[in-house]
Amino acid sequence: MTISEKSGPLHGVRVIELVGIGPGPFAAMLLADLGADVIRVDRPGGNALQLGPADKDILGRGRPSVALNLKDPRGAATVLDLVESADILIEGLRPGVTERLGLGPEDCHARNPRLVYGRMTGWGQDGPLAQSAGHDINYISIAGALGAIGRAGGPPQVPLNLVGDFAGGSMYLVTGVLAALTHARATGEGQVVDAAITDGTAHLMSMIVALQQSGSWSEQRGTNMLDTGTPFYDVFETSDGQWMSVGPLEPQFFAALIEGLGLTDAPGQFEFARWDELRALLTTTFAGRTRAEWEQVFEGTDACVAPVLSLTEAYAHPHNVARGTFVERDGLTQPAPAPRFSATPATLTTPPQRAGASTTEALTAWGIADVDQLIADGIAVQADH
Repeated sequence: MTISEKSGPLHGVRVIELVGIGPGPFAAMLLADLGADVIRVDRPGGNALQLGPADKDILGRGRPSVALNLKDPRGAATVLDLVESADILIEGLRPGVTERLGLGPEDCHARNPRLVYGRMTGWGQDGPLAQSAGHDINYISIAGALGAIGRAGGPPQVPLNLVGDFAGGSMYLVTGVLAALTHARATGEGQVVDAAITDGTAHLMSMIVALQQSGSWSEQRGTNMLDTGTPFYDVFETSDGQWMSVGPLEPQFFAALIEGLGLTDAPGQFEFARWDELRALLTTTFAGRTRAEWEQVFEGTDACVAPVLSLTEAYAHPHNVARGTFVERDGLTQPAPAPRFSATPATLTTPPQRAGASTTEALTAWGIADVDQLIADGIAVQADH
């Protein structure tokens, strides 16, 4: 699909992605989902860390892949030629790597002063750890998030890589480059966006930090309102070994929970001295029926109760089906673009593809004139379809 055929609120925005792992590709996918014309610059042969077949890597959807040897000056020069017509460049390499390739911010801004240069790292561009390797679990550790997640008396619980890579990383990179793009379009001045997962994760913790600073949040895991410290914000096992999530924080919602459970003499929601009794009562009651039976009881009520679903079950949940939260496309079940737009709806376009699958087509579409020679000289690689 060409840019003229794409839709979405970012229609007409041109983005270069120097491929990294995890949060960088997710950010590029999101920009592409929202209509940006993203060109994905891969290493010949693909990334060292490939989590499954390229044609099933949903994070690679929405943009064509070109394969360039950036260690060759002509490969880097080709990226600089792309920069001339780009609005945004995002990269997820260690600090200093793009500078050594001749593709750092100064190199790019010399060709296009309006360019927004987005940098995605775990630790940030500076600081004592900037040159150290790390992954999501490490970044959310020093930001204080991992230590706050878990049950009382137990170890920290790892929240997949959602909190660091994608929430603290990708979402802040996307927010940053779009904010900087607004500035660039108003002033003609590009800039560098330093998106560090540690910074973003710390920012995500703002409400918890506020509660802790006001004395309303204990640093002992599993003793607070939102970390299973209360008996009415937790998960409970059902008779068939499944689980229900329970979260009626407000009194009127708690009353709906007690009514749905058929309890007449339950301790009050904020009778703190009886919380152990309340937790035991909820545990026993939920264990008395199957998950499906409890779903029937609570669906559509204000009790703030929902089944804990596997991914496969989530695909088929009636609410998700009604909203089209997951879609079937290119032989894959995948999350639909989000959020929703009333005037400029986002659509899925290019399917995930192997590195270099669109080298000739994409470079030509972006105005690179000597693509065939670059391929002949081994600077660019056109992969077999």
